[in-house]
Amino acid sequence: MPLEIVTVPCLADNYAYLLHNAATGQTALVDAPEEAPIRAALTQRGWTLTDILITHHHHDHIGAVDALRADSGARVIGAKADAHRLPALDVQVSEGDPLTVCGESVRVIEVHGHTLGHIAFYFGDTGAAFTADSLMALGCGRLFEGDAETMWASLSKLAALPADTIVCSGHEYTQSNAKFALTIEPGNSDLISRSEAVAAARAKGQPTVPSVLSEELATNPFLRASLPQVKAGLGLQGSSDAEVFAEIRKRKDNF
Repeated sequence: MPLEIVTVPCLADNYAYLLHNAATGQTALVDAPEEAPIRAALTQRGWTLTDILITHHHHDHIGAVDALRADSGARVIGAKADAHRLPALDVQVSEGDPLTVCGESVRVIEVHGHTLGHIAFYFGDTGAAFTADSLMALGCGRLFEGDAETMWASLSKLAALPADTIVCSGHEYTQSNAKFALTIEPGNSDLISRSEAVAAARAKGQPTVPSVLSEELATNPFLRASLPQVKAGLGLQGSSDAEVFAEIRKRKDNF
């Protein structure tokens, strides 16, 4: 049975995620931006944390780790490469390492770019990828530590997951991302429809994440840098995929 996923809004625009195995009672948390809303979500359901998974070291993803583990005794899991700037880890993982969480095998994917040491977690049986600030709804994270070629390689790994993968990203940036995406592909009918749906959802105060990978592949400009029509639209027909991605990221930074 797939794990139950609960999206927990935190801070101004962050998301944390709870995963629950009803058969075993195990509950995992992906990222810990803020203690109070996560505790409220756990209490409402009568769940107790058994695991905390960390994607990267930024404070808005780890700020509540120590408080949440203090009374639950949850096992904290994060990147070996980033252990020096994460809360104390019980389990340090790298890409390809075996990992089981809530009774499900989890694939660790290194997605350097936003930071060096950023990882994503793919729960194959549940069909969900927790991508935080690497692949985001209609966007991707800024390149604070990695370069464009590194980030393009990371996004390419995520793009290769099954098309029906649920993409659980870390922020509610979708509406502004949609406005930018339309400057790259103003004639993309899928993007136009998605932008309208996002605007309607936000007008009602509804979250726009998680999303579905197939939707990202059809509309997210950062995943579409390899496509001839995108290159042509940018006047970069002879450029490499990574060079086109770099141009799109530069434009977004200045948007």
